[in-house]
Amino acid sequence: MLVAADVHVGLAFPTARSPRPEAGSPVSLAGGLLAAAERTGVRRVLFLGDVKDPIVGLPRHVRDELLEFFGLLREGGLECELVLGNHDAGIARALPPEVVVHAPTGVLREGVGYFHGHSWPSSVLLRGARTLVVGHLHPGFRLAPSERGARTGKERCWVRTRLPELSAGAKRRRRRHPLPRAREIVVLPAYNPLCASEALNREEPRRGHRFLVRRFLCRGSSRAYLLDGTDLGELTWESPSGSTL
Repeated sequence: MLVAADVHVGLAFPTARSPRPEAGSPVSLAGGLLAAAERTGVRRVLFLGDVKDPIVGLPRHVRDELLEFFGLLREGGLECELVLGNHDAGIARALPPEVVVHAPTGVLREGVGYFHGHSWPSSVLLRGARTLVVGHLHPGFRLAPSERGARTGKERCWVRTRLPELSAGAKRRRRRHPLPRAREIVVLPAYNPLCASEALNREEPRRGHRFLVRRFLCRGSSRAYLLDGTDLGELTWESPSGSTL
C-alpha cells in the first residue's frame, strides 16, 4: 500500500484576493497518489494523519475539497484508510463511508506500526512493531543557496532513525507507556508541497513537534534524506543554542 502523511486538504484555499496554487488542489494531490499507485501496482493508500486543514473546525469549502479528493481516489480504484492526526478532529463526518478511519493510537500491519506522531501510539504498536512510520514533523533540510537570489534552500526530506535494542531490564520495567521495541523509525515528509517544513539542521523543532523528537527520535541515531534519496548525513537534534534536545 501507499503511505502518505500531512496531506492538509484545504490548505491555502483561495480568497477573494489570492487564488490557490494548483499544487495544493484536490486534483493535484489525488493525481500524485494515483500516478504512484499506477507505477507500483498497489490498490490501497493509508494516510498518517492531518488529512485536512485547519486544525479547528470543518469549513464548507474543506468538506467539499475532501469529498472531491477522496472521490477521485475512489474513482481511480484506490481503497483509503486514515489514522487520525491532530488536524483531523471532526473529519469522519465529511468522509465517504468507504474510507476506514483508525484512532490516533495507530494501526499495526505485518510488523510495521503506523501513527501520526503527535501523541502516544498504542502499546500494541510499541511492543509489536519492528518498524514505526510517522508523519507530523514536516521534516526539512536547509541547503546553502547555489547562487545569489536563489531560493532559500529548504527542502523536504525523510528521516530514518535507528534505535538500539532494548535491554532485558528496560523490557521488564513497568511504565505507563512501554519503550518502543522497533529498531527503526521512518518519518515521512509532508505530502502537500505547500506545507511548511522545519529545517532540522538549523532549527529547534516547534513546540508541537518536540514530543516526537524527545520520546522517539532522540533515542537513536537519525539521518536525513532528500526526496531523491540523497543522504544528507546525521541529525544531532540540537537547538540553535547548542543544548541537546
